[in-house]
Amino acid sequence: MSLHAQSISTSRQHSKCRHIVATLLAAMLMLGVTFPVAAETQWPEEGWQVMPTQQSYAELLESLREAVPAEGMAVVTEAGPTEAAAQRGETIPGNRVVGVFRNDFAVRALRSSVPAMIEAPVRFYVTEQADGTATLSWKTPTHVFTPYAHEGDETLLEIAEELDAIFMAIAERATQR
Repeated sequence: MSLHAQSISTSRQHSKCRHIVATLLAAMLMLGVTFPVAAETQWPEEGWQVMPTQQSYAELLESLREAVPAEGMAVVTEAGPTEAAAQRGETIPGNRVVGVFRNDFAVRALRSSVPAMIEAPVRFYVTEQADGTATLSWKTPTHVFTPYAHEGDETLLEIAEELDAIFMAIAERATQR
């Protein structure tokens, strides 16, 4: 058999396989079989705040972006795989990490612990749930910065406690819609 004939034969086999898989998937969907779109969410119990909402992913993300400056902080980073996955033809639930900080906190933290600044900005995490609602979660600043507190005075923990209150205020504002 020539290389060209082998290529046509292989192409036909792949086409048949794709048709069979598509038919099976369609039948499974008609029978009500569902497929997980994301891993089961189990938040760590220690050091995290988790606030489920009735807002959609897009609504919660917008609420968060509005709440941050309203509480005197700044969004300094954003990252998430959802949009990039969509560009590749993948559909995944909304997923966005939003880094929040302010320069005066950075300066104070650096004076207390240079290594601790690897944790800045402290991040909020917006995740879309299977039912279309979204959850706002974050590691508390105290949890994030405590491992670095042994370096010097209590300034770093004081900063973390201030940030704990600010992050809670941001979260409450963002989830009140």
